[in-house]
Amino acid sequence: MSPLASIPLWFLLTGLGLSVMVLPRRAELVLGRALGRFGLRFCLFKNKLAAEHIGLCYPDKCVAERADLLRANYEHMGVLFFEYLHLFSPVAGHFARYIERVSRLEGYENWKRAHDKGRGVLVFSSHMAFWEASAAATGLAGIKPTIVTTVLKPRWLNERITAARASCGVSAAYHPGSMPDILRALRAGGTVAFMNDQYARPPMGVPVVFFGALVDTLGAVGPLANRLEAPIVPVSVHRDADGVEVVTIEPELDLGEALYDGEAATQAIASHVEGWVRRDPAQWLWIHRRFKNAVWENPPA
Repeated sequence: MSPLASIPLWFLLTGLGLSVMVLPRRAELVLGRALGRFGLRFCLFKNKLAAEHIGLCYPDKCVAERADLLRANYEHMGVLFFEYLHLFSPVAGHFARYIERVSRLEGYENWKRAHDKGRGVLVFSSHMAFWEASAAATGLAGIKPTIVTTVLKPRWLNERITAARASCGVSAAYHPGSMPDILRALRAGGTVAFMNDQYARPPMGVPVVFFGALVDTLGAVGPLANRLEAPIVPVSVHRDADGVEVVTIEPELDLGEALYDGEAATQAIASHVEGWVRRDPAQWLWIHRRFKNAVWENPPA
């Protein structure tokens, strides 16, 4: 996108970022769910892809159950739309204040135990609920994670989101080429966070089973833990019935002998993430092409 072509987008996102600042959380939830139902009704945003993925992953659900899950998922994405707009507020410090208002962090002591080993901490998380809240809430708690992510275009968009994250104490290592920054952060005793629920092409991705499909999955966490003797800590997030983004730092994941086998470690992590999704499937990112090039163990009829 050329700089000139992105000017309308800049004004739109900035205006929306200002608008959501005055919305009470309850209104945000109500309007978001309504927006999601509207988008589903009029097929505005990857409806077929989400429905296809739900059908593949839940072949035992009847048509009505799948439709209910799809509707709940689009209501979630409508809320997510409003939540993401807070990243674009031009008011300094707004995003940090918003995260403090809508999130709750649990399990800080689990991170502290891992951190006190002095080897850095490897975190894996997923695109559940408002996933930006998981990094932001831990950052505001003093953990100050480095998230592994990609550079967005246009440049101002990346800078705006980076600044919002930085206001919460979150920094980034950008891939491709992120490994030097990752190693530097871990060797300094820092916390590095990966998202382990997306498709990752080889050689970074290794084939493991996820929802009954053999699919390429980011395989960096296990080998890094083995190489640096860094503990692995899962961090999950879900939006509760009151709209609170509950960020949970779980106890250190003990991989046992799988730690010394990169594929086995990646499988253990993928299975853990699958457990999160199965616990609350309506709040996962079903529109992502997670199952690209997947080989299904038991292909649906």
